[in-house]
This record gives sequence, structure tokens and C-alpha cells, in this order.
Amino acid sequence: MDLNIKKDLASNWFKLLQNAICDDIIKLEKNKLKFKSTTWKRNKDKDEGGGEYRIIKDGKIFEKVGVNFSKVDGKFPIEFQNKIPGASKDPRFWASGISVVMHMKNPNIPAMHFNTRYICTTQNWFGGGMDVTPSSKDINEKKKFHKTLKSMCDRHNKNYYKKYKKWCDEYFYLPHRNEARGIGGIFFDYKKKNFEKDFQFVRDVGVTFQMIFNDIIKRKIKKKWTLKDKEMQYIKRGRYAEFNLLYDRGTKFGLQTGGNVEGILMSLPPIAKWK
Repeated sequence: MDLNIKKDLASNWFKLLQNAICDDIIKLEKNKLKFKSTTWKRNKDKDEGGGEYRIIKDGKIFEKVGVNFSKVDGKFPIEFQNKIPGASKDPRFWASGISVVMHMKNPNIPAMHFNTRYICTTQNWFGGGMDVTPSSKDINEKKKFHKTLKSMCDRHNKNYYKKYKKWCDEYFYLPHRNEARGIGGIFFDYKKKNFEKDFQFVRDVGVTFQMIFNDIIKRKIKKKWTLKDKEMQYIKRGRYAEFNLLYDRGTKFGLQTGGNVEGILMSLPPIAKWK
């Protein structure tokens, strides 16, 4: 398959998914809120693509949610070229993806993160994943979440869940605090063996995330909470911010390749606290 067709298929899917997820969020908010949409260009002097990030704040359910789509191209900086597969041969790249971060008003509903992307250098691959960060323990929710992910992964390859769960556990970890960010999920990268099969998996990851966040919110939205619960959520958000600023590869990738700063940092919670 022609590489340009692969790029179009991937970026069109990410844009379609952005619209679908935003529609779901508006419905959950009873159509009483609208996203603030911001379009941006990577380089105003050159035609290097850009994207659109959409944000809602102060909803009945979502304290802050961001849904970011991007499609960019350009050249990696010299210090970055040896760190990206295929970039040492040729520094030019193309990348498209969707990233979603949800911070909830009700502290019983966990923060949720999802992203998928397609990156092209002299090599081409998919990456992404999702994870959930509760501020209080809920064993049943953790079991249900991972059961859903395993079922989805098993549809494609029986080895995916164990491999990608382990990758997620190792990735979303704060070594300076010796603790996990949340209850895990799946994380994958450098999927490049078979475009059709990998793209099918990436689409399933996106649709499964839609199902998961709708299910969790609808089950927990009416659950009562206290100011003590909210304080615990703020502390947990502090951990979330620490990870994204210190360790997250997507944040570093976006900032070091001329991405939109506000779009990249939309993952940060509106309010966080430290003891």
C-alpha cells in the first residue's frame, strides 16, 4: 500500500475519532457545554501541518477535558535524530495522532488518558495506549477495566494484553516516588509489521476507550463524595502533573518538535495540590 494512503487512512481516523469522542462528551454534559476549539500551525513560515485541540472546563462531569488532533511534518533537531527509529538516516518526519485527557469533577470518577498515533520517518509505526488514574481504590473497577482491555487485545493477538499491560505498568511509573501513576492499562509503540492488522488494532483501541469512559462515568456519576475525597483527588493530580512534566515521552516529543504548547500541556489538571 502506498505510504500516502496509509497516512491519509490514519490521520482521517484520528480526526473522525476526535469528533466522535467530543460528541460523546457533549452528550454526557446534556448538551449544555461547548468545546473551545483552537487550531494551530506547526510553523507559520512553512507548510508543516498543525492540528486542533478542543477543551471543556467546569462541566457537571468534566472539570477539564482536552481532545487534541495533530498532523504535522518537518525535520527532527540534531539532538533528537538518534533517539527516533529511522531518523538518523533521514531527519524528516510525518506524524499524526489523537490525545485525550479527562479530569473529573466527581473524585469517585478516575482521570482517564488515551492516545494513538502514526509516525513516519524512514520507518513507519503506530503507538499509543490508555490508562486510568483513580484517586481512591476500587478493586471491582480495576478488574472490569482490565478485563475489557484483555478481551479487546485478545481479538487481535493473545500475547498483546500481557505485553502491553507490562509496558504500561513500567511506563506510567514515578521512580522518584516509587509508585505507579494509576491502575495501569495498555501501552504500545513501534507497531510496524503489518499496516492493515496494526491499524485495525489501533481503531479497536480507540473504540474501546469510548466504551470504557462512557461506562465508568455513567456508573459513577451519581456516587456521593466529600471534601476529603476532593482533597485526595487534588493530591493524586499532583502526581499526574509530576509524571507528565518529568517523564512523559509525548510531552517531550511535542515540545522538542515545535508542537503547540497549550495543546501539549492540556493534559495538566486545572487544580492540583501537594502536601
